[in-house]
Amino acid sequence: MRRLSSLLGRKVVTESGLELGRCYDLRGVVTSSSLRVKSLCVGRHALLEHFGVARHDRHDEVAWSAIVRFERDRIVVRDP
Repeated sequence: MRRLSSLLGRKVVTESGLELGRCYDLRGVVTSSSLRVKSLCVGRHALLEHFGVARHDRHDEVAWSAIVRFERDRIVVRDP
């Protein structure tokens, strides 16, 4: 089992090694019986939005389905 809070602040990189930034927030869908994570909010604009400074449409989002694996200090995603 993974805690969502354990993902915050981790580096997000592609399989080829391109750094996309850090994960500062998560987007999800709440149903009557569960919470399904939809995407990771990544990069500087995601951090600003986390503090209420930026608009939500300015940050980069990485789809949850694009995640390849979780490593100790980073999240590896498919190349775009």
